[in-house]
Amino acid sequence: MNTKLYSIFLILLGIIALIEFIWILRTEKRLKKFFAGKKAKDLEDTITILESDITKLKKAKENTEQEIANINIKLKKSIRGLETIRFNPFPDQGSNQSFAIGFLNEENDGLVLSSLYSRERMSVFAKPIKNGKSLYELSTEEKEALKKAEIK
Repeated sequence: MNTKLYSIFLILLGIIALIEFIWILRTEKRLKKFFAGKKAKDLEDTITILESDITKLKKAKENTEQEIANINIKLKKSIRGLETIRFNPFPDQGSNQSFAIGFLNEENDGLVLSSLYSRERMSVFAKPIKNGKSLYELSTEEKEALKKAEIK
């Protein structure tokens, strides 16, 4: 009985060895296919080039992120709100030839430009705006133009 168990053990060991041998052959075949026509030096060069490319991509990504941050800073300062109000300051003459234009950025800084038109003359006014307010008195139309130009 002991020899029978020993025989079964040897047969199982032989089957395991055969499976491992087949696995080794398949692995070698795959490696040969992978390395076909390439030398170890070529692979080393390829890996070095890939590493260099990855480093360049990381640097380019950092530069792009910095540029986007700079653009966002500039964008906040650019005029984003714009509104025109036309009106007639002198009801007895003319039509809606007068206007008030509000120009504001995201921080509600900018200016209001207004024009008063009459038959005899035309006057143009520019008033600076800081945080949505002006140091100069604003007309109803100028206030309306600024309110509509505000970035919300």
